[in-house]
Amino acid sequence: MDKSNKKKLSGFERYLIEEIGVEFKACLYFFCILFFYSVYKLVGGSFHANIIYMAEMILLTYAMCYVQIYLLKGFDEGEHFGWKEFFFTMLCGGIYTYVSWLGGWFDQNTGVTAGFFLYVVFFYFCGFLVYKMKRNLDAKMLNDDLKAFQERRIKNE
Repeated sequence: MDKSNKKKLSGFERYLIEEIGVEFKACLYFFCILFFYSVYKLVGGSFHANIIYMAEMILLTYAMCYVQIYLLKGFDEGEHFGWKEFFFTMLCGGIYTYVSWLGGWFDQNTGVTAGFFLYVVFFYFCGFLVYKMKRNLDAKMLNDDLKAFQERRIKNE
């Protein structure tokens, strides 16, 4: 949403939009992290997951989403993926990886933790692509709606 439209919204509406974004992003990124963790456990021969690790994952994901949206200006939802977005992706990937190492999510296995870092970078880039496609599709739908509205208006005159 551009700045001119944000000014027309109340403070509560702007807050609600941001919170929905946090919820969506947190769920998506948590699922990605939990998927990696689950595959790690399955490959290791275990069908059990540590619920404390999952709580750490979701809390970290929410914290990181707030950082991304409020401090890093939603870089993963940007128009282009430049050096700044690359740096922020590496920074966020590093934070997730560091916390995973401290928490022992992957038994402090260096290879798996490095793989997790690459995976986090990958899902951030995929998230960027998904947001970009969504913006393009939204723009196309709005243009189609505008065209249909203009055609109806011409017919009614």
